[in-house]
Amino acid sequence: MKNLKNIGFTLLIALTFASCKQESKEVASEVAKKEVVSEADLAKMQTASFTIDGMTCAMGCAKTIENKLANQDGVGEAVVDFDTKIATVKFDAEKQSLESLTKTIEAVAGGDSYKVTESKEM
Repeated sequence: MKNLKNIGFTLLIALTFASCKQESKEVASEVAKKEVVSEADLAKMQTASFTIDGMTCAMGCAKTIENKLANQDGVGEAVVDFDTKIATVKFDAEKQSLESLTKTIEAVAGGDSYKVTESKEM
């Protein structure tokens, strides 16, 4: 009976270590998915500005929109200024457009909070 408990305990420990090892591989692969944009690539990208209505705070609203834009494929840089209500985005025109970026902004927080009132390429 004591041997059966030892075998069960050893098996439990082995499974715990095996499952931890698999999780670390998944985390590492997700980190590798984010595309790194070089300074040369940023210089080739187009820049656009978006006037956004509906933001009520710098950390919750502006930062959330900024992070959502920055994580889009083809976006090299995104900065949202809460005080001026303007988002400035550098993007690859082959992967994004003013329309797609507008949809991304307006979809944040369920799609009911923010509205792009003006967008223009710079």
